[in-house]
Amino acid sequence: MRNRIEVKPGVHFGKPCVAGTRIPVQDVLELVRDGIPFDQIIRNYYADLAIEDIQACIQYAMDIVAVEDVHIDLVPA
Repeated sequence: MRNRIEVKPGVHFGKPCVAGTRIPVQDVLELVRDGIPFDQIIRNYYADLAIEDIQACIQYAMDIVAVEDVHIDLVPA
């Protein structure tokens, strides 16, 4: 799935996009967040996508969160 997402400096200011397209991962994730079924995303928004591309967008986001460091300041009560 990793080969389905690419980052190129000259495409959408280096934001991650579906490989071979100018479709930003964020745009796809926003549609998923809105509860739009994968087949409708393809039919109504991005005919160039495959279901595997949408799944790759979700996996990309999961991979980013998995390596993110969260720092919590504990303040005594």
